[in-house]
Amino acid sequence: MSFTLAIVGRPNVGKSTLFNRLVGKRLALVDDQPGVTRDLREGAARLGDLKFTVIDSAGLEEASDDSLQGRMRKLTERAVEMADVCLFLVDARAGILPQDEVFADILRKKNSHVILAANKAEGRAADGGVIESYALGLGEPIRLSAEHGEGLNDLYEQLRPLADAFAERAKAQADEAPEVDVDVDEDADAPRVPTKARPLQVAVVGRPNAGKSTLINQFLGEERLLTGPEAGITRDAISVNMDWNGVPVRLFDTAGMRKKAKVQEKLEKLSVSDGLRAVKFAEVVVVLLDVAVPFEQQDLRIADLAEREGRAVVVAVNKWDIEDDKSNKIKLLRESFERLLPQLKGAPLVTVSAKTGKGLDRLQDAVIKAHEVWNRRVTTAHLNRWLTGMVEAHPPPAPGGRRIKLRYMTQAKTRPPGFVVMCSYPDKMPASYERYLVNGLRLDFDMPGTPIRLWFRGQGDDNPYKNRTKSTPSRLRKHLGKGRADE
Repeated sequence: MSFTLAIVGRPNVGKSTLFNRLVGKRLALVDDQPGVTRDLREGAARLGDLKFTVIDSAGLEEASDDSLQGRMRKLTERAVEMADVCLFLVDARAGILPQDEVFADILRKKNSHVILAANKAEGRAADGGVIESYALGLGEPIRLSAEHGEGLNDLYEQLRPLADAFAERAKAQADEAPEVDVDVDEDADAPRVPTKARPLQVAVVGRPNAGKSTLINQFLGEERLLTGPEAGITRDAISVNMDWNGVPVRLFDTAGMRKKAKVQEKLEKLSVSDGLRAVKFAEVVVVLLDVAVPFEQQDLRIADLAEREGRAVVVAVNKWDIEDDKSNKIKLLRESFERLLPQLKGAPLVTVSAKTGKGLDRLQDAVIKAHEVWNRRVTTAHLNRWLTGMVEAHPPPAPGGRRIKLRYMTQAKTRPPGFVVMCSYPDKMPASYERYLVNGLRLDFDMPGTPIRLWFRGQGDDNPYKNRTKSTPSRLRKHLGKGRADE
């Protein structure tokens, strides 16, 4: 990416719609009500032959205190300072408001490359607002329609000379970064090694106000994500890249997930849906709990969702710094974990403090270990020796007087580990014996906590002589019968 472009402006002028148009995906949440976007969202944009990084920001508010709007404004000003080019968006249909004039003065002081664009400029109703925007003193405005994709050619003409100016810097950065092809000479049986091109994807999920954004800010060492005492601040699933002791990681901050019955507003439904999508694309899911109210019903549902999606799970208990009786609390947490989440038996349980940063190194180690286990592969010979021992120790049941025979076992996939067992009467295999085998796999092959998939398949169903008598084959009987008829 040659340069970064920050889209800024008042709330509800169409910044997220334009962001989605430039990245070619519906990454940012869009709704008619103002103030939907709160955090900074980055995306890889493409406009003609230009490739750049675009930043969607929160709507600029006239607030400078520690309120939610004031904290949102500080993040937006940070995006303006870090971006190479600012695209100042105004609403052509609403005209120029006093807020626009204030923010135009701020942009002139903070960024040297500012492009003015009048959005929602389709039709004659927008002509007045476009003419008014000349008074901002930022040059000739571009007439845009982010909803319909109009005016992007004019935006391209404005960005083209700026892109050339930043080309040399991008080339220097590309020379410093080594080129890595992750698909060349990669052992299919070995764990996937995260690279800068394909980092380890970790999603942090939990109930509202559990401290997810604060935890990620502590990892980054800066106030990158919006935080505060208010529940439900995060709306979009925001991703940030970082390095964990040489391991490239992409962290996803998700919106807090409440009980489904309590989610009534359309915007919250979109936020939860965005968080669920982040879980599906993640490799490791960190379920963040509040030490004051751990393992509530919603926490259990979130952890069970991650397990059903086949993701490696790490349970982290936040706000450990405010707990007084730590020794008894940790015993109670482990007992509750084993009792309430038996499907994640052996998964790591880590106590952390997102506010002070204590325990984050242990959380990093647990995530990397969980990813390694999630990628683990066991040889077929080792599996079949293990299966023989398991059957001798505890033979499978005999439903209807017919003993189920386990003949062969092999690993079909990783991420998560999946195994196929060839047996007789696979449809009659009880769930209790399947749990017995899964628990044995976890214990004997050191795969604690990771989801394990087990499939039972039958053998001998394609036998052409299955329903024939032992004496004379049907084809011969038919031939003999025809011969007698001819006689």
